[in-house]
Amino acid sequence: MKYAAKISYLGKNYSGWQVQPEALSIQEIIEGALTTISGAPVKITGAGRTDKGVNSWGQIASFNLDKIFTPEKLRLAINFYLPEDIRVMKIFNVPDDFDARRSALMREYKYFIWHGWVCPPMLNNFVWWRKGKEWNMDLAKEACKMIEGRHNFKAFCKTGECPDNPYRTIDTLKIRNKGNLSIITIKAQSFLMNMVRIITGNINSIAIGKNNLEWLEALLNGSERNQSAMTAPASGLWFWKVYYPRECSYTRKN
Repeated sequence: MKYAAKISYLGKNYSGWQVQPEALSIQEIIEGALTTISGAPVKITGAGRTDKGVNSWGQIASFNLDKIFTPEKLRLAINFYLPEDIRVMKIFNVPDDFDARRSALMREYKYFIWHGWVCPPMLNNFVWWRKGKEWNMDLAKEACKMIEGRHNFKAFCKTGECPDNPYRTIDTLKIRNKGNLSIITIKAQSFLMNMVRIITGNINSIAIGKNNLEWLEALLNGSERNQSAMTAPASGLWFWKVYYPRECSYTRKN
């Protein structure tokens, strides 16, 4: 039987989503829980890979089990074996040809920024606490408009990890504000390594007046990573949602 799981987690205690040698990953923890339940090794496929310290609201993973469970019973069983900072929120029965990564049409991330010299302590590890110069929100929004669309994002990828084809298409990039909190929403089919965090760092550089929009335009035309701004902290980034074809049973229920 094939299943899909919607998974939320806090990333601060883990090396990231993907299994890695000599490091504790979220994928490894969930596979261990499923293996215990199944009595045989279970491998899962995630919709996206998150880096060390990055959080998730709506990661999707697909997997096969020899045993048949109701979604609710399986959700309860998995969570029994998981630490409290990793939770399976929903379980769905999905067709045999469903693949959490390959079936995905689009991925959505949100980046949370708290501006100011005082930050509520309950937001620790959930936001980027910015103590510096106040943002010019009009410039930040102009930067978002420029980044939308298809560009060469070589300057927005971790050094040494950029693929031969660094072109990506950003379908949506917007900022909204609630008091001291800024929320960046970004949607695309796929991303480069550290891309969302570097985009956020570049928006910050524009918004505080350190660099201008002409500099950003040059970055989008294929500049090197060392011409770009900082990589924003992992703590503010959340893997928010995955979009699938309308005919997929998971999508209709999500």
